Amino acid sequence: MVNEPTRSPLLSIVVPVHGVEAYLYQCLESVLGGLPAAEADDVELVAVDDASPDRCGEMLRSYAAGRPRVRVVELTRNVGLGLARNAGLELATGRYVWFVDSDDWLPPGSVPAVLDRLRRDEPDVLLLDHLRVHENGRLEVDASSHLLRGVAGCVRLADRPELLRVQHTAWNKVIRRAFLDELGLRFHPGWYEDIPFSHPLLIAAERIAVLDEVCYRYRQGRLGAITSTRSRRHFEAFTQYERLHEWVARNVTQEWIRTDLFALMVNHYLVVVGNEGRVHPRLRRAFFRRVAAHYRRYLPTGGYPRPDGVAGLKHRLVARDSYLAYSMLRRAHRLAGRLRPARAAEPAPAGAAPDGGPAGEPAAAEQPTALVGRG
Repeated sequence: MVNEPTRSPLLSIVVPVHGVEAYLYQCLESVLGGLPAAEADDVELVAVDDASPDRCGEMLRSYAAGRPRVRVVELTRNVGLGLARNAGLELATGRYVWFVDSDDWLPPGSVPAVLDRLRRDEPDVLLLDHLRVHENGRLEVDASSHLLRGVAGCVRLADRPELLRVQHTAWNKVIRRAFLDELGLRFHPGWYEDIPFSHPLLIAAERIAVLDEVCYRYRQGRLGAITSTRSRRHFEAFTQYERLHEWVARNVTQEWIRTDLFALMVNHYLVVVGNEGRVHPRLRRAFFRRVAAHYRRYLPTGGYPRPDGVAGLKHRLVARDSYLAYSMLRRAHRLAGRLRPARAAEPAPAGAAPDGGPAGEPAAAEQPTALVGRG
């Protein structure tokens, strides 16, 4: 089912949909509900029914009825998040595209704020801030959010190299469509599909703008979410990083970019291998061995600045391919964490940011800090 808009909008919001009927209406309404009439023609919503097994397809058809700016793509088989995004992108007609996941949602006023910044700065990539939302209502600031502060106008990555460490997802970036096509970037199949997509955007962009405003709510702990699922498919991260490094080898000459991407890769792998909810204990040794192999394969010629403390020790153990020592360190670190007095976490009121900043291992570690320099 495809509605035909009357003219090309400024912004296409692409929403891949699969198995999220409990969250879908909230997502769709957060995009278009309450949008001022003056802005309506500048936004289209392209929803992709990725052969959803529940009522999502029916809900999308109902929602699109009578809404000329809602377009629905119906796939006959499940292709996964990345390829579903590609299918929506093929139909999108906007000058800019924003990939929004269907179990997440946008705070009120986000779309007008994004449109205003796109008109003002005309960036290649617009970076947005977000909050993580836990099942109990607790709101959590991402560990990389502070990197978005104080960026005026448009910059290049060389001007603000720390932006490479902002959460490497597609949904916190609004992208100029012509720029995306010039790069020839599309999503690859498999889990961790954002890795070879998001980093090249920032590296290649001539004009990066930042909207230092929470424009996205990222749902945590949903049953069936990749970050909450134990599976052998987490090994697909290695293939995605190989794709990223192939792109870097063809397109990047700056050594500092290679160095920073290497540190980010190792940090990310350590998050995955250490997460009880992702890698089964029986698979942890094999995953660690793959991490060590990638460490040797992609280690920059001049080395890289390792992080301090326990994180740096884990890097050294990866370099030595010492799983036994890593396993002992991991157990000791987790035991020490359980012995520390627990702090009660109160749900934050709607629209408020948590006072304590990042809290909890997944948020702080998913996009960990690495030393960045132009080198």
